[in-house]
Amino acid sequence: MRPPVCLVKGDDPILRDREVDRLVSALLDGEDHSLALEDFTVPGRTRAGGDEVRSTEEEAVVETPVMRSVFTALQSPPLMTSRRVVVVRDVGNLVAQQASALVALVKSPLEGVHLVLVAGGGRTPAVLDKALKAAGAPTIEPASESTSDVLAAALRAGKLKLAGPAFQRVVEHLGGDAGRVPELVELLHSTYGERSTLDLEDVEPYLGEVGTVAWWDLANSIDRGDVAGALEVLHRLLSATSAKQPKVAHPLQVMATLVSHYQRLLRLDDPSIATKEQAAAAVGGSPGAARHRLDASRRLGTTGLREAFDLLAGADLDLRGRTGAPEETVLEVLVVRLAALGRRHAPAERSRR
Repeated sequence: MRPPVCLVKGDDPILRDREVDRLVSALLDGEDHSLALEDFTVPGRTRAGGDEVRSTEEEAVVETPVMRSVFTALQSPPLMTSRRVVVVRDVGNLVAQQASALVALVKSPLEGVHLVLVAGGGRTPAVLDKALKAAGAPTIEPASESTSDVLAAALRAGKLKLAGPAFQRVVEHLGGDAGRVPELVELLHSTYGERSTLDLEDVEPYLGEVGTVAWWDLANSIDRGDVAGALEVLHRLLSATSAKQPKVAHPLQVMATLVSHYQRLLRLDDPSIATKEQAAAAVGGSPGAARHRLDASRRLGTTGLREAFDLLAGADLDLRGRTGAPEETVLEVLVVRLAALGRRHAPAERSRR
């Protein structure tokens, strides 16, 4: 028996929507979509300039047009079908009164009506999250949002194989844009047919725009002393967008990320911090990530960290107009110098040990 209420989560909107589509198809079980499905999106508030912002409790009322339609759908029995499925997307845009009103319907769902709540727009309101847990509502999310995992699963489903270099090329090109994987595999399947084994030259023409990357990839590349890799990550941050990351990074955001990274390394420049657990307690994050930062801090040492902050301070002034150089050029020079700094200090670490 299908549960009357479900929550669909996931950071990648495309993968999350695919889970919604699968769930809705299962819930409808052959019923006419036009009669049995109602799909709503909770809007965010909009400033005069057009930028979307979350509604505030003071601004919002329960009886907005969208929410009025949602409540009507949830409180009306199915008509001409055996069931009704009501999808409510971007529940993170719900304000407190709206979430509380929805909680009453979560606790006492109408017979034959299924409610599918979809994350997005912000964090799910605490009162709604608590009610879902109390009601035993299942949470559904993609099995993985790792590009390599999604690619492997899509290839198995499509009965395709990629040679090692081709698989790696797809993962590197798409970066964190895992939501594009299913569409790419479907295109390759329609082009080459199932049970094909594809090489690098087979997939290259279908890769499309370069994908986004995670913020921490920049710091990781710099810490490794990988100048070329760090520059590639920087250019992706400044130019690539995706459903998961709809806006490119601003140069000052990149600067803030690098400053934060080196501030953590500076806090770990302490002889009393010797283990990954102690490092995690000092700077936060998982012990694995803290181990990486501790190693990077030890490689640079106090002298290297001082040089890094001198470079960051100079670049910050340049970004604010000291030299008039283009912002992207300022960041490129900074990233090259920081990566070279990490590489230059590596031998010193080995000699100390």
